[in-house]
Amino acid sequence: MELQIIQNKIYEIRGMRVMLDFDLSELYEIETKVLKQSVRRNLNRFPKDFMFELTLDEWSNLRSQFVTSSWGGTRYLPFAFTEQGVAMLASVLNSPKAIEINIQIVRAFVVLRQYALGFAELNAKMESFMIETNMQFNDIYQALTEMASQKELDNKPRNPVGYKLKK
Repeated sequence: MELQIIQNKIYEIRGMRVMLDFDLSELYEIETKVLKQSVRRNLNRFPKDFMFELTLDEWSNLRSQFVTSSWGGTRYLPFAFTEQGVAMLASVLNSPKAIEINIQIVRAFVVLRQYALGFAELNAKMESFMIETNMQFNDIYQALTEMASQKELDNKPRNPVGYKLKK
């Protein structure tokens, strides 16, 4: 399976990167109902930092991003699984397909983390560049201001030097 497909199913909710139960069940090629049943039977394996149920507001906001119809759909709010929760799913589902897909999902999370680190590094470099450039522009501005004030002094009328001619 292509990493891009998995990456498109990773969302940021509550400041965490998560995958939703219906996307995972699609990847595992099982019904969402079966996935949720397996999780509910093993709730002690899924603390809040591994999995949580979306609130109605979160689900509404997410659905508006999907541009889905309000007819039909899910009866229950979806579960959101963090990277650790997805890894735990492999032990709960315990099928070769689940293990294979989990390996690919973990790789997708790693790639996203590398992108984020690269972005943070690039952002820090840009900020350093901006500070450096602003300091240089301040120096240029100060030099131009001094030159302008010197020019004003040079343009003031002076008393003429030399002999005055009488008429």
